[in-house]
Amino acid sequence: MHTINTAFDNGRGQRLAAILDRPVDDAPIAHAIFAHCFTCSKTYKAVRHISRALAAEGFAVLSFDFTGLGESEGDFADTSFSSNVDDVVAAAGFLEENHGAPAVLIGHSLGGAAVMMAAARIPSATAVVTIASPASLDHLSEILQPARAEIDRVGTSEILLAGRTIRIGRALMDELNEVSMSEAIAGLDRALLVMHSPVDTVVGIGNATAIFTTAKHPKSFVSLDRADHLLGRAEDSRYAAGVIANWARKYIPDHQEEVKLAAPGDNRVVVRTGSNGFRTEVLANGHSLIADEPLSVGGTNTGPSPYELLTAALGSCTTMTLRMYADRKGWPLEDVEVRLEHEKIHCVDCANASRGGPKIDHISRELVLEGPLDDQQRQRLVEIADRCPVHRTLHSEIQVTTTLAEE
Repeated sequence: MHTINTAFDNGRGQRLAAILDRPVDDAPIAHAIFAHCFTCSKTYKAVRHISRALAAEGFAVLSFDFTGLGESEGDFADTSFSSNVDDVVAAAGFLEENHGAPAVLIGHSLGGAAVMMAAARIPSATAVVTIASPASLDHLSEILQPARAEIDRVGTSEILLAGRTIRIGRALMDELNEVSMSEAIAGLDRALLVMHSPVDTVVGIGNATAIFTTAKHPKSFVSLDRADHLLGRAEDSRYAAGVIANWARKYIPDHQEEVKLAAPGDNRVVVRTGSNGFRTEVLANGHSLIADEPLSVGGTNTGPSPYELLTAALGSCTTMTLRMYADRKGWPLEDVEVRLEHEKIHCVDCANASRGGPKIDHISRELVLEGPLDDQQRQRLVEIADRCPVHRTLHSEIQVTTTLAEE
């Protein structure tokens, strides 16, 4: 993943701070906007988990701080729901002008309401995702009602919402009963994914029901079972990201998806390791992989180690080679399984082996051949295994040239 700190004008002369997460090869299949919840910011852990996971799936995701929140300019107490919607539209304009028009709009809580309202003003958007979002602003009006008296008296008031304190102003309060979310939802005219937890105590699951029944097809609902409103657990936000990535791909214009398809003969692999730990993103022919190290050596164990990937390459090449050979011969090979293990061992042929001298890499490979094969066929397949291309590469002289990329 490639992360860029950036900013854009909200259309009212104020700069909004933003983060653009791009896939490891800087060639996204689509651009997306993430609008955070009412009391959060672009750096809230759920926002970061989802944005990073989507970037690993090939999306470029712009998350930003609404006016007056996080690192953005302005005073949130002077904003309204309409100005939040304007911020989403401004974010879309920034993306289109500088990177790529957004195809996916994602909103968490009130951010979900904002993206549903903004969608009609963003022609490039083909898919909308709401996470724990209210079906109407009446819900928010009820939550903020205790602040009404102070707002009427002094113009602003602080209120505790989802464990966070935020200052709101008269503009927001006055607008809440004037905005019709149902009309926007019914006229969305985009694919819609509604995600909500049945145990959400801030915005109840009934809101998801109202959104889903009001919206027209295509629409989908996914339960974020056991998740809290803010998706505080990493596993909940990462699960949501995986669902969003797979769902959204159905609604990305074909020409954008084709960007990720490598040309024949193009075997470039792009690998990126960030500044925190060993978790590494790998992009090979448009396919995303994760490499990591075990917890015992300082990794986070979110993927196989480099040596495990190496043995996996040998194993997969072996099974493919045997499959191809058996098919060409017409042999009844039903399934082939390869079990591999890599280790460093002392070279028994070395004169100083007994003194713990030089070690060599050793990979043990065990074949499991299923099907009514005779002994001669089985033995021949063992011989063919040693001829698979990766096996030959590992036994040949390999040259690796390293250059420094131009900045």
